Amino acid sequence: MTRAYLLLADGTVFEGISIGARGTSIGETVFNTGMTGYQETLTDASYYGQIVTQTYPLVGNYGVNDEDEESSRSWVRGYIVRENCAAPSNFRSNGTLDAFLKKQGVVGLCGIDTRHLTRLLREHGVMNGAITDDLADKDALLAKINKYTITGAVEAVTVEQAFTDGPEDGLRVALFDYGYKYNILRSLVSRGCRVTVYPASTAPDTVLAAHPDGIMLSNGPGDPSACATQIENLRGLFESGIPIFGICLGHQLMALSQGGRTEKLKYGHRGANHPVKDLAHGRTYITSQNHGYAVVDGSIGAEKGAVSHVNLNDGTVEGVRYKNAPVFTVQFHPEASPGPRDSAYLFDEFISLMKERNLQHA
Repeated sequence: MTRAYLLLADGTVFEGISIGARGTSIGETVFNTGMTGYQETLTDASYYGQIVTQTYPLVGNYGVNDEDEESSRSWVRGYIVRENCAAPSNFRSNGTLDAFLKKQGVVGLCGIDTRHLTRLLREHGVMNGAITDDLADKDALLAKINKYTITGAVEAVTVEQAFTDGPEDGLRVALFDYGYKYNILRSLVSRGCRVTVYPASTAPDTVLAAHPDGIMLSNGPGDPSACATQIENLRGLFESGIPIFGICLGHQLMALSQGGRTEKLKYGHRGANHPVKDLAHGRTYITSQNHGYAVVDGSIGAEKGAVSHVNLNDGTVEGVRYKNAPVFTVQFHPEASPGPRDSAYLFDEFISLMKERNLQHA
């Protein structure tokens, strides 16, 4: 066993055991409250630039497989668990978490008090840190940790070229890839959609020239206010009259394009157990979430849109329905993976919007 450490920006040190790849990796330290879904978490591009801590104490007990990945690779800067299961048991398993981390080049740490770490992050907010097997020059490493920022996140994770999936005769959906999870694409294709996935900075004219029936805005990493190109592009798409459905970062970018503001949360929402109330239906759903920013309540003018969903833990905005355009967005993940599928009905609403528009233009 190789000793390894988590060094936080405030100088706090946690000593544990190295798992995954060896070396030193710096990132923004966050926590995820999910009890399962660690493979989906590791391959969710929204975690780009972050060191992820699992609050659930035993991770890796059902192994890894070839079906639960949500992107082509892992994007995390590091991974921390209390106890790593070295002997998983599940009929779908074809490997261990440790082997997966090594293959993906992810530096990991186990054997630390993750409850203590989570309380620190809750009290002081997310902070930069580094997982390392070498603390010989702690001061130099601390300087690097404190200088670290997540930049160019969306451009780093988006596809390089557009591609299409789904039935030839399906509703045509343009999916902007800001760091999309595979299950967004699967959720649309399973409902009969013909989906073209576009790079994040694709010009509106390129997309509109393909005459899509609807536009999907995906999740993704980083500070939404840094995505100037994407925000400007959404202004033009909003005016097109084409139904638009945004998730997570897509939700934030649409709000910014319509005059709203976003703010960084103290420690974010990451996990599969977040209660959200749909104000129109009067129902509460348990949702999967992964974000560090939120749309500021009241920042979108009442003449432009209204809050449609709220987080019942802290009252933050979880959804917006826009006026004078068939556009709606949510902060949480209705595609789940991991997490409950309670809010998958939103994909059906998106399908209905596209069909209604087609009937009006028939």
